[in-house]
Amino acid sequence: MESQNHPTHIDVLVVGAGLSGIAAGHYLRERCPQRTFQIFEARERLGGTWDLFRYPGIRSDSDMYTLGYSFRPWEGEKAIADGPDILQYLKDTVQAEGLEDKIHYNRKIVASAWDSKERLWTVTVEDPRNGEQSKYTTSFLFMCSGYYDYEQGYTPNFPGREDYQGQFIHPQFWPEDLDYTGKDVVVIGSGATAITLLPNLAKHARKATMLQRSPTYVLSLPLKDKVAHSLKRYSPQLAHDLTRAKNIVGGLAVYQLSRKFPRTVKKLLMAETRRRAGNAVDVDTHFNPRYNPWEERLCVIPHGDLFKSIEAGKADVVTAHIERFTKDGILLKDGRFLPADIIISATGLNLSFLSGMGITIDGEELQPENELAYKGLMLSNVPNMAHIFGYTNASWTLKAELACKYICRVLNHMDKKGYEVVCAVNEDPSVKRLPLVDFSSGYFLRALDKMPGQGDRAPWRVHQNYFKDMVELRFKPLRGSGLQFVKNA
Repeated sequence: MESQNHPTHIDVLVVGAGLSGIAAGHYLRERCPQRTFQIFEARERLGGTWDLFRYPGIRSDSDMYTLGYSFRPWEGEKAIADGPDILQYLKDTVQAEGLEDKIHYNRKIVASAWDSKERLWTVTVEDPRNGEQSKYTTSFLFMCSGYYDYEQGYTPNFPGREDYQGQFIHPQFWPEDLDYTGKDVVVIGSGATAITLLPNLAKHARKATMLQRSPTYVLSLPLKDKVAHSLKRYSPQLAHDLTRAKNIVGGLAVYQLSRKFPRTVKKLLMAETRRRAGNAVDVDTHFNPRYNPWEERLCVIPHGDLFKSIEAGKADVVTAHIERFTKDGILLKDGRFLPADIIISATGLNLSFLSGMGITIDGEELQPENELAYKGLMLSNVPNMAHIFGYTNASWTLKAELACKYICRVLNHMDKKGYEVVCAVNEDPSVKRLPLVDFSSGYFLRALDKMPGQGDRAPWRVHQNYFKDMVELRFKPLRGSGLQFVKNA
C-alpha cells in the first residue's frame, strides 16, 4: 500500500481504460515486459466514450475494421457497429489480453508533478466516490484519456431556456428511464449525435425533429462490409487485415481528394445524398453544407436510416435559427414554432486536454498552449510523458496503435542505452507555429486557445495521414529527431 512518505512506484502509468488505454496495456505487456505498468481509470467501468454515452442508437462513425485493434479481429456482423457491441468488444479484449488486474477504477488523477532531480512524476489520485486522495510515483506518464470532458457537455445559452417546462437533455447524460413514446421530440444539432438520434427516436416518438442552423455532409454506408463477409469463411484474421487495409487506403484517398478537389468531391457527395434521399427531403436546403468536404467529419448514415425515417413521416429536418424557447417548444426566427415535450441539445462536446489535471514541472505550472506537439503524441519541454490524440479524418485507433508502438520503442531504447529521461525539444527558432488541428468543428475551435500548437514541418507537424505517421513513428531513427535523452545518474 502507498503511504504519504513512500508512494507506490509504477514504471509506466497509463491514464484511461478506453480504446487507447487498452491498446497501451496490450503493447506494454507484449513489447516492454521489463516494465511494470498500471492503468488508472477515473470512472467505475472501462470503455471510455463507449461506456459514457448511452443515448438510443449510439454507434461509431468509423468502421470496426479500423476502430478495432489490429491484434484482435472484429468478428461482428456489422461494419458500422452499435455502442453496446463496441463496449463488449473492449471488455472481451481486456479479458483475452489478461489486463483485468492491470486496470484500477475510481482513480482520477487530479495533479501530476515532475521532479528533475528525482526524475520521477508524483501523481495525486482522487477517488471520485469519497474524495480520498493518494499519491503514486511513475517514471513515465502515458495519457490515454482522450480529449472529451466527461463531466460536462457543451450547451449554448438558449434565450428563454428558463421558460421551457418540458424535459431538456444533453446526450452525454442520457436518463436511463427517459420515455419519449408518443411525444414530440426536438433534437438541436446537425452532427453525428443528432443524425444518429433522429431515426432511433422516431421509432417511438410521435414526431422527431432535427433542428439545425446549418447542414452537415452525410454519407450512406452499408451496415455490412461485403469483402469482410466473404473472407471470414476462410479466416477471420485475414478478413480483418485485408478489410482494414482496404478501408485505410479508401478513407485516406477520399480525404486527400476532398482537400485537393473539394468541388468535385462535393458534387459526388451531393449526388449520392440526392439518390439516397429521393423525394423524402429537400437536399439543397437541409444537406448542402457551406463548407468543403472534410473540413468537418462526414456523418455516416448506415443503410440510409435517416432518410427512411423522414420518408415514413416519423422524422423531419428543419434548418433555421432559434429565436427563443417557450414553455412548450421552440420559436424560430422565421416565425415557425416547433412543439416539444422533450428537447435534446446535441450541440457538441467540451474538450479537456490531458484530462484537465494540473501539471507542474519543477514547481512551474505547465501551460500546454505554449508548447508544440511532437509527432502528435508528446509535448515540447515536457519530460517522460506522452498522450494519444487520434485522427480527425479516420479511426482513432489507427493513431493510437501507432503511438503505443512508438512509445514502447522509446522505452526500450531508454532501457538499452541507460537513459532515465526523454524530452522533445525544439531547437529550431524558424519552425512556424500552427493550430494543432486544421478542422472547423465547433468543439475544436472552442478549445484551440487551451491546446498546444503544431509546427510547419516534421517532427512538429501533426499528420492526418496514417502512412506518413507509420514512416515517422515506426522507421525514423529516434536520435537526432527532436528527442533529447538523459542518462542515469
